[in-house]
Amino acid sequence: MDLSRPVASVVPSLDGDVLMVLAGTTRPLTGREVSRLVRRGSWSGVRRVLHRLVDQGLVTVQEATPSLLYSLNRDHVAAPPVMALARLRTEFFDRIRDQIARWRVAPYSAAIFGSAARGDGSTESDVDVFLVRPDAVDEDDTEWRRQVTELSAAITRWSGNSASLIEVSATEAAGLSERQATIAEELRRDAVIVAGHSLVDVLAGGAR
Repeated sequence: MDLSRPVASVVPSLDGDVLMVLAGTTRPLTGREVSRLVRRGSWSGVRRVLHRLVDQGLVTVQEATPSLLYSLNRDHVAAPPVMALARLRTEFFDRIRDQIARWRVAPYSAAIFGSAARGDGSTESDVDVFLVRPDAVDEDDTEWRRQVTELSAAITRWSGNSASLIEVSATEAAGLSERQATIAEELRRDAVIVAGHSLVDVLAGGAR
């Protein structure tokens, strides 16, 4: 899945991008605003898509001289699937949260980072997950290893992307800034927490 454009998994054309822009706001937008927010395709291409969606009733248009204003018709029978597509990235993260929440051996902290967290990945990008294991849990603990393996497989099933898991103990995480400053900075900047303690505290050693 292209995590910068998850809708492309279902609607790879420009129509999907236009719909995602309109689904993301209740404010009517001019065609030029839609084109700027889509950030791909041409203005003429976006205009053709808008006209087609208006013809289908999925998008409404109103005059606001000298412009036309476009909105997603949320009463349309197709609107709920469109809104669901707009939540694909959120749904993906929620599934990861839900699976980790069921772990018998809870992580000290867990976060998604890298391109998946930033939303600028592609179908070729890995889903980077940072797992902090409690110090009391050995890295070879049978239950822990089962959980990690199942999470990795689930991420690929849910997205089509490979999972790349970095796993450290709580003590190792506290010293990460000294050993791997680049990764530590990326975690502080981009990480999306899906379980446990804040990484700012974990990396500083203050949460233990």
